[in-house]
Amino acid sequence: MKRLALIALLAVAGTVQAKDWAVDPSSTLNFSGTYQGEKFAGKFARFTAKIALDKADLANAKLDVDVDVTSASTGNADYDGELKGSAFFDYAKFPKARFVSTAVKESGGALIADGTLTIRDKSRPVQLKLDFRPADAGATLDVQATLKRLDFDVGTGDWADTSLISGDIAVTSHLVLK
Repeated sequence: MKRLALIALLAVAGTVQAKDWAVDPSSTLNFSGTYQGEKFAGKFARFTAKIALDKADLANAKLDVDVDVTSASTGNADYDGELKGSAFFDYAKFPKARFVSTAVKESGGALIADGTLTIRDKSRPVQLKLDFRPADAGATLDVQATLKRLDFDVGTGDWADTSLISGDIAVTSHLVLK
């Protein structure tokens, strides 16, 4: 009987894989920084994410996020006008950004997603701090990262001065998963 239970347990363990999640449209992707010492905040209204995540199977976890940077908005017409220009996102040439994870691991009780972020055809390694909370039939995934905007040529020319616009840009996301 013990042998049969062991075989059943091994069969179940062999089929465990990270759970695929659909992202609810109520999910958010935000950014913030400072301009001349004053805080600003914005959001990306359009993005898609393919999420495979299960705390019991981090080896198979994957995050693949496509961001339509042309949907960036700060609520300030002047800022938004600059965002679309060649010094910032250059919508005409680079309308999309993408993050693809290479590994998800637990570190100090938190989940960390290592991956590659591509903005303006500049690909750089980044780490995202994840707070994954499964509940009943769904889950939430809160994401935090700090990006060096100049690593991606966002805010070049006169805007490259980090005393004018912060070099570090905070990115946060609240994903409602189904």
